[in-house]
Amino acid sequence: MAINPHGTSAGVARYNQLATIFRRRIESGHWAVGERIPTVVELAEEWSVAPATIRQALGLLEEAGLIERYRAKGTFVRRRPQQDLWCEVPTDWNGLLLSPPGIEVELLASDVTAHPPRVEHADGTLAPSYRHWRRRHSRDGRPYYLGDAYIAERWAARITDEQLAENTTLRILKDMPGLRLTTVHQTLTIVMADVELSSELDVPLNSPIARLQRTAVDADGSVVFVGDGMYRGDVVRLDISVHA
Repeated sequence: MAINPHGTSAGVARYNQLATIFRRRIESGHWAVGERIPTVVELAEEWSVAPATIRQALGLLEEAGLIERYRAKGTFVRRRPQQDLWCEVPTDWNGLLLSPPGIEVELLASDVTAHPPRVEHADGTLAPSYRHWRRRHSRDGRPYYLGDAYIAERWAARITDEQLAENTTLRILKDMPGLRLTTVHQTLTIVMADVELSSELDVPLNSPIARLQRTAVDADGSVVFVGDGMYRGDVVRLDISVHA
């Protein structure tokens, strides 16, 4: 089976494409935990690529701890990616206010008189200027979230670095005296890791990323917060309860 060099995968190295496919085989159980997977030669024949390309793809899975290779025995599935799904993307108001336990927050950048490059939701009127923060969240030294927050300057001037390190942006805004949030929108899409995200979140290029775009509007109809967050897809889960 040859990899199509056209379409959405154009420009992505073949071994990265294959690593994504092999990862999906492990996720789905097609390659079960403890099972020996096909040999490099067999996979090279299946995908019509050079054995070196297969070795590069398997190398990415080995770096992620998904497989183990043994001399003279073969390559075996060590674990499924779902076993790392410990980071929940909040889908309700209470969840949006909570900071996950045991995380470390790095403040990577801070800019004044900034403007959101894009606002996903149409509600509300943009403020004259915003303050921008970029933060990266990690757990046990493993980065899992990279987020940009734009907060209207009127409110941003009251926020301290200590608050940014301990609370979600919406928690900070909800507790701010004089500010009443009336509408919060959240949109989740799945994108692929580009060079920057690959480096910042320590994931292979073209890995799945959950992009979360948020907008908060106050009682005066002003957009006080615009957020653009990226969660690495191998640790995130989304739970939604539907009440009949």
